[in-house]
Order: sequence, then structure tokens, then C-alpha cells
Amino acid sequence: MSEGHDVQALSDVDIHVYEAVASQTVETGGAGLGGLIRATGLTEDEVRRSLTKLVEHGYVVPQGDGYALGPHTFEVEY
Repeated sequence: MSEGHDVQALSDVDIHVYEAVASQTVETGGAGLGGLIRATGLTEDEVRRSLTKLVEHGYVVPQGDGYALGPHTFEVEY
């Protein structure tokens, strides 16, 4: 678990992208950019900006060519 994460500080877009990462990680072990764009319905730029923020705050971590969940202190239901 990571200390100091405040999920309430995330935007709706960031939470939407985080949920897509979580869903794809559970299903396939990781999330690729193309799959996240399709899953969220957002533009590539929107997804990239959100991923940058999520990575900077440790919610999501780079994994190979994609992303996975970082340490977190909250649960996501989908």
C-alpha cells in the first residue's frame, strides 16, 4: 500500500483511465495504450496525459510496452 494517495484528487478522466488499466490488468496482466484508448473512448492525447499523471503519482506503473497498477489504498469495482 502506498501512503499519501488521495483518490479524490484525481479527475474523472484519470479515474476512468485508472479503471480501464485495472480492468485490463486483471484480464490480461497489463494494459496497452491502444486498448486503453478503445476502452475509455478518449483521444490518445487525453489518455497519455492521464497516464502521465497516474504514473507521476504512483497509481499506475509502466510495465513493458504498457501499464499496470501501482501500489494503491483504494479498490476499484468494475
